[in-house]
Amino acid sequence: MKILKKYSTIILFIAIATLVSSCSEDDSSALTSDPFVVAFQNLSANLGEIEASQKINLVYSETTTQPGSVTLSLAPTNAVYGEDFTTNPPAEGNTLTLPLAQNENGTSFSFIKLTEVFDETVEINFSITSIDYPNAQVQGNTSFLLNSSASLGRGFIPTVGGPNQPNQVYIDLSTEEQTAIKRDAWDLGFYGGLDFRVGINGSIYMAAAALETSDIDAVTEASVAELQSQVAVGTFDPANEIYIDNPNGDIKKTAIASISETDSENQVYLINLGYSVGTESPAPGAVAVAGEARGWKKIRVLRQADGYLLQYANLNDTTHQEVFIPKNAAYNFTFFSFDTNTTVAVEPAFENWDINFTVFTNVLDGAGSYGFSDGVLHNRKGGVTVYSVDTANIAYDDFQMSDVISSNFNEDQRTIGSSWRDVINDDKTLIDNIFYIIKGTNGTIYKLKFTALLSDSGERGFPEFKYNLLQ
Repeated sequence: MKILKKYSTIILFIAIATLVSSCSEDDSSALTSDPFVVAFQNLSANLGEIEASQKINLVYSETTTQPGSVTLSLAPTNAVYGEDFTTNPPAEGNTLTLPLAQNENGTSFSFIKLTEVFDETVEINFSITSIDYPNAQVQGNTSFLLNSSASLGRGFIPTVGGPNQPNQVYIDLSTEEQTAIKRDAWDLGFYGGLDFRVGINGSIYMAAAALETSDIDAVTEASVAELQSQVAVGTFDPANEIYIDNPNGDIKKTAIASISETDSENQVYLINLGYSVGTESPAPGAVAVAGEARGWKKIRVLRQADGYLLQYANLNDTTHQEVFIPKNAAYNFTFFSFDTNTTVAVEPAFENWDINFTVFTNVLDGAGSYGFSDGVLHNRKGGVTVYSVDTANIAYDDFQMSDVISSNFNEDQRTIGSSWRDVINDDKTLIDNIFYIIKGTNGTIYKLKFTALLSDSGERGFPEFKYNLLQ
């Protein structure tokens, strides 16, 4: 899924300062207005991901009130204009001029491939050199690079979906791509790594409890009635932590025990299916993430070949269904839905995502498991690690690759978690004195800072952030 873009917030990287004019001695207090700025919407794109052409967008700091133009310079390395690529409108020599139309917020041009495959030595750089418009100044995102490397960064708006926060959004920082899936589209995740583990869907507050039997058909609603009130999220009982997957993301700490090679050692589990995605419209700044209760299942999982045999049924069923789910080493999990009785696509391949915007189940010290909105988890199972930096020590814009402290990287997938908003005093307030250093699945390192928690109208579920590649 390609990234959604929003002009009013994409200019995250443009530092538009109020400029002091060259004042006369008679009027030393005179100030100019903010300069008019044209900037690239993104910093880079990957040549290998462009099939035939790609639109390259530029945005303005304000709506134009009259026509003008912006001039770009073109600097290709190991590629020839007119032979390997071209542009629309066409360049003249190494110069590309774009008109600025009146009453517009941006413009664009098209990059067109004439050579199907570019090797890794090719780089094509576009730079803003001049702007023909009143009070214009060249600053901010003045360059755009096409190459075969990771993204240099950009402003980003994950499609969480508003105050019901219906989507889990997986983001690959190096390719600038996001994948969104409805939170209640899956129930169980079958681990693709070396261990045989099964995860539950914490984004809808699922819970699981081992029963003292390996006979799934013998379990009835009456036999588990006393247990049901305990197997839930948000009971504020510390004992309920055993019924959820550890929120730190350690695959060895799932609510469902490791699946044994010996069938008789694999117990039946009582599964609380949590809640469907909420549909109510909450007050501005509030959330409504939990809808109707989804009920209960009983399951048992066995090893079979290089995969899992899932047995499942409703609580009072005297027979059960079975489905074989093979391991897939390219993914953290293969996901299964009781609604469709099939596997479903959820996460991208484990190498293709870094962070996940999601509702999640966390643990409150002394009170057990509880639900949390506006969560950001990193891909621990894919090798991603993260640490935070306080702007009191160094500003986001000043942080460079030489400032990275390797020993600070943390595996706990909640390192970002909820720390980017004020959950103590006002859960609608963005914390702006912190940013994050992320080592991605491909080893690239980015700095990332949140720039919005709410929409322009004050609704939750509209986060925004900016990030930059460190190199």
